[in-house]
Amino acid sequence: MRKSWMSGWRGRGVLAVAAVGAGMAVALAATPLKITLAGGSVGGAWSTMGTAIGETIRLTSPGSSFTYEPGVDAANVQLVSNGKVQLGIAHAQMALRGIKGEEPFKGKTADIKAIALLDPQAAVQILVRADSKITSLEQIKKDKMPVRVAFNRRGTMMAVAGEEVFKAAGITMADIAAWGGRVDYVDYNSGLAQMKNGQTDLVLNMLAFPSAQVNGLARDLPLRLIGIDKAVADKLTTDVGTMPITVPAGTYPFAPEAVNTVTGIVVLVASEKMSDEEAATIVSGMIKNYDYLEKAYPPFSRMGAKALPDVAPLTLHPGAAKAYKEAGLLK
Repeated sequence: MRKSWMSGWRGRGVLAVAAVGAGMAVALAATPLKITLAGGSVGGAWSTMGTAIGETIRLTSPGSSFTYEPGVDAANVQLVSNGKVQLGIAHAQMALRGIKGEEPFKGKTADIKAIALLDPQAAVQILVRADSKITSLEQIKKDKMPVRVAFNRRGTMMAVAGEEVFKAAGITMADIAAWGGRVDYVDYNSGLAQMKNGQTDLVLNMLAFPSAQVNGLARDLPLRLIGIDKAVADKLTTDVGTMPITVPAGTYPFAPEAVNTVTGIVVLVASEKMSDEEAATIVSGMIKNYDYLEKAYPPFSRMGAKALPDVAPLTLHPGAAKAYKEAGLLK
């Protein structure tokens, strides 16, 4: 009888310890996070993505503190590496430049790891007015056209891509100035506004397609998409790490034919110093609330939750990788 009583006591003790352990695990998972995320300009696609991610963090860890800060690619990567923010949005190609210590970075940001893929299609889209005499990059070079160009803000992969696209086509920024043109480094909405007002001839950016911003401008101003030929695309693949892609015919009402270009990807990054638990909580929140992400930013619907761990050429944070494995999204 004594043995039976002791056995039962021990069993209840084991269950009690297990219950306490489970309670600690739940408490750990629900521990509020304090997160600042550096994204893009207010009102842009990255702002929408960033604030949506913040909401999934709040839904997963009630009581969490989340702050969104406007930023640009290179600065976002640097801020994450310096520990000044916990998360950043950047093109994977820009984050890779930071890891390698290439321009525009002054040193290596080797501690950068990826948390999730945010947009698999950050395609270079070159816009001109429908009545423009510009038909190709090659024509600009051949005729030494005094073209007024709008790239995105300095420190963004979009600005780097703009310079690299022209460079691959044999045109330097000095050439543009020498031919009587100019290059403005402004946010995308400002660049589109300049085109609408007749202050800019060509706007280049990297973004998903179809773009609501582009469709919005097209309602007021007839537009044309300029393609990138294979030789230029191949050079960009080698020098920048972009990949060839085709904007399908009819993607935009003003583009009835397919247009060849190149694309990068947009990712959420963190420092490897972030704890595995924090990274896993952020990823779990995105997975569990993916339907919310789809409603907040429609391109999430196109890629699906299964694509979240597809962050190459970057490496996943160990905590993020663990969460993806537990969710069955990563082997």
